[in-house]
Amino acid sequence: MKQSQFVCKLAYNCDMSIQEANLLDTASAEKLLRSHGIYPTAQRLSIARVLFAEHQHVTAEQLHDKLKNNGTTLSIATVYNAINLFVEKELLKEIFVDNGRTFFDSNNTHHHHCYNVDNGELIDVTDQLASHIDFSLLPKGTRVESVDIVVRVTNQ
Repeated sequence: MKQSQFVCKLAYNCDMSIQEANLLDTASAEKLLRSHGIYPTAQRLSIARVLFAEHQHVTAEQLHDKLKNNGTTLSIATVYNAINLFVEKELLKEIFVDNGRTFFDSNNTHHHHCYNVDNGELIDVTDQLASHIDFSLLPKGTRVESVDIVVRVTNQ
């Protein structure tokens, strides 16, 4: 199963409850974890089944709540340990939106984001944003390694 199969829509409402979401089947979750060199413990499988069932942006706390709503009891430390491992193994993307808020994105392909400060929603936006950056202004002797854009917006 390829990661691209998990990218299913452009925007995801972070308040979506687990009852509204599908769960990835255990065999697919195990295959996904193993393909990234991650040993599939019961805890990691539970987390992966929720996290990779569909494209989504979640905080660790939101994921912890989704797991609880699904009847899975894990400590917040276990959730953090698993998602940090998923980030390290490039299965999950970490998105810093402000000093106190980090989202985890199940779409680990390169793309940019728009964060609504008023409602806490993080959505994907097209890569065309980066096309307007003048890279000729970079300091001499440097090169672009990557461009990650988070546009912060408020409601009108």
